Formats: sequence, C-alpha cells, structure tokens
Amino acid sequence: MIFVMDFNALFSKKNTLDRLSEKDILQTHDYLEFVKAFSRITYQSIYLIDYQSKSFEYVSDNPLFLAGLTAKQVMEMGYAFYEKYVPADDFQMLIDINEAGFSFYEKLPLEERKSYVISYDFQIQHAPNRPVLINHKLTPVFLTEEGKIWKAICIVSLSTNISSGNVVIEKLHADLLWELDLLTGKWISRNKINLTAREIEILRFYHRGLSIQETSERIFVSIDTVKFHRRKLFEKLGVSNMNEALVIALNSRLL
Repeated sequence: MIFVMDFNALFSKKNTLDRLSEKDILQTHDYLEFVKAFSRITYQSIYLIDYQSKSFEYVSDNPLFLAGLTAKQVMEMGYAFYEKYVPADDFQMLIDINEAGFSFYEKLPLEERKSYVISYDFQIQHAPNRPVLINHKLTPVFLTEEGKIWKAICIVSLSTNISSGNVVIEKLHADLLWELDLLTGKWISRNKINLTAREIEILRFYHRGLSIQETSERIFVSIDTVKFHRRKLFEKLGVSNMNEALVIALNSRLL
C-alpha cells in the first residue's frame, strides 16, 4: 500500500472556517508585534497557524524548526513543509493527532477553549537520514464567534523523549491532564505530577549549578537527605539523573 501525503489532511473538518465575522477580524489588531517580540527572547522556534487560510502567518528564524531552510522559505511552503520534511509514519501520526485533538476540543465549553495546550513529539528531517525529534506545543490565540480555532501559536523545542508520540493535552491550572492512546484514538486522563516544596528547592539549586554539598548547606539538611529527595524526584519524573529531571520539570512548568 502506497501512502500519499497530503497536508490538507492536517486540517480537520471539525475546524473548517468558511467565513470570518467583523468581530473575529477585530481581535487581531497588532498582535503579530507581540509574537515577534516573544520570538526574540526565546531559544525556541515560534510560528503561527491561520486555519482559515490554511497557512503559516509567521515563522521565527530560530533554526530548530526550519530543516535548513530560511523562515521565509518555510512560510512560503506552509503546510507543504510537513509533507517534505516529516517522515511518512510521523506525518500520518500528525493527521491522527489532529483528528483526535479537534474531537477533544469540540466537547469543551466555549469559554475554556483558550486554556488548553496540546503537546506531542515528531521528527523533522534536517538532512538525509538525520531526523531530529522535536516537541511541538500548540494553543489557540483567536477563536471565531462559533468557537473554532482561527489562529494558533506553536512553540517548538528539542524533545526530551526518545520516540515520536507522547501526546498530551493540559489545561492551565488544572490537576488533570489527558494522554492520547494512538492505537485506540482515545484520551486517558491522569493526575498531573506535583513536586514538593523541597523537591522544587533542590531542583532550583541544581539549576544554579550548586553541588549536593552546597545544596545541603543552603537548606540546612544532611547530604543524605538531599540524596533522598533526589531519588524521590527521579521516581516521580521517571528519570535517572538531575539533568533529565530539570529538563522535564522546566518543560512541564513544574518550577
């Protein structure tokens, strides 16, 4: 069976925008300047999707997302960029995520829809046989009066995982998150990881470059106690060292 990639499959019929009202359009006054300013102060790649025109409205020049192209070239390619630079298996996965994501989204109360973020990992081909695994986060910027996503902002960073997938939807300040089972297409809820005040403190000191001994002196506990809290931290986050723990904590906004 030959799989033909078509970027139009990445646009769900659940979020088809046939027309925009005057009220919809008034939302967007000068908002691009804020996005451009944000892109100047982050190492992550930023881009904006316009679901009405099925195009990229803005692409930052951080090279991570560009696959060796310029930001202008990626903007001009739009969603055809995915057809060319995402491996076929991951491209099909993106289609599945798109359908499952909009099915989840259309069940949400209208007033809550901007509070959700979807995150997943996929590969981008930066050179022949040299894919890079990235993490991709997307959240709505503007909704239409009907509650459909008109424009969304995406943030791309290096993934902390080892394979594609890892699809999660989170709501701001909620205790639950939802993980997508890619085999069944079903969303499974679970409680978010919560760190103790001591675990957060130890992570912050590690982030500042302090050793175990220096940390123990700062928080007035023994070295063995610091090691105990580190072990509990590793168990919670499913990692084996402080480097991995810090990356996950930062990406998951646990600090």
